[in-house]
Amino acid sequence: MKIAVLVSGGVDSSVALALLKEQGHDLTAFYLKIWLEDELAYLGSCPWEEDLQYVQQVCTQLQVPLEVVSLQKEYHDLVVAYTIAEVKAGRTPNPDVLCNQRVKFGAFFDKIDAQYEKVATGHYAQVVEEKGIFYLRTSPDLIKDQTYFLSQLNQTQLARALFPIGHLPKEQVRALAHRYNLPTKNRKDSQGICFLGKLKFSEFIRHHIGDKTGEIKEHETGKKLGHHQGFWYYTIGQRQGIGLADGPWYVVAKDTRQNIVYVSCTYHDEDKPRNAFTAAQLHWIDATQPITTDLTVKLRHGPARHGCTLKLLADGAVQVTLQTRDQGIAPGQFAVFYQDDVCLGTGVIANVL
Repeated sequence: MKIAVLVSGGVDSSVALALLKEQGHDLTAFYLKIWLEDELAYLGSCPWEEDLQYVQQVCTQLQVPLEVVSLQKEYHDLVVAYTIAEVKAGRTPNPDVLCNQRVKFGAFFDKIDAQYEKVATGHYAQVVEEKGIFYLRTSPDLIKDQTYFLSQLNQTQLARALFPIGHLPKEQVRALAHRYNLPTKNRKDSQGICFLGKLKFSEFIRHHIGDKTGEIKEHETGKKLGHHQGFWYYTIGQRQGIGLADGPWYVVAKDTRQNIVYVSCTYHDEDKPRNAFTAAQLHWIDATQPITTDLTVKLRHGPARHGCTLKLLADGAVQVTLQTRDQGIAPGQFAVFYQDDVCLGTGVIANVL
């Protein structure tokens, strides 16, 4: 097949490229330049240059042509603007979910048009076709599984998506990198949001929104306990970085109008079930409403899932009831639903009940 391979300079996409090369496909590697000039100026360096050097070394070794595609404007308009708006509204966004849906499998698809049959990436996920329907299945490596970040993809996108390492555990991917003697074989896994790299999310927010001093208050009494530099630096359920004595303190609410962060020491008390929320903006991968029982849900990337049931609401949203408690249910987060190893789709948490 004629395949466009998205490469990042990491070990996963490098091994994906090597596997496809070994299989004899007609490949072109693409490096997406989505670094924003504002962020680069703020950092005072160009960290993407190191990634691109690794990409060039891998492509040279494997004899695969490389193209660098700039999607900076598209990334800003489709992902960054959304992220800033959500943070200003007091919600907890996940830019990487939108990056995959709108940029890697969206704007990039538009750039290359129909020249390539498939677009391959180094994601830990699997696509299975049954009777003309494409299903997104989890990786056997539940720690690395990235279906959470791919849960907004639709049938058209999945039909063209290819995940060459999705069936492998991380240890085997790393072993393959050594077998192929790839330049990235010992490179550490990247962490954090894809367009930020070494830039912390809090620094990104400070650059775009700035600081504004506000009060930290005890939720139960309204007593002033301290100050903060902006409610946008806090998320519901957060424990680290609050900076108060006599804790542990947890963020339980934010007043976006008055810039007040409310905290509590009784976050985990039994009278606070923390097991239900509503989800809106629902997206089902196979375009049909799934069954409402025997499901699991992820509220963030990682192996943890909650058993759950769904109740359909009149406005098209769903009420989600968890079988276990979760301390970090926050409006704006993506709730991603599963039936066994199949990712069914996602919704955005609207209200915590």
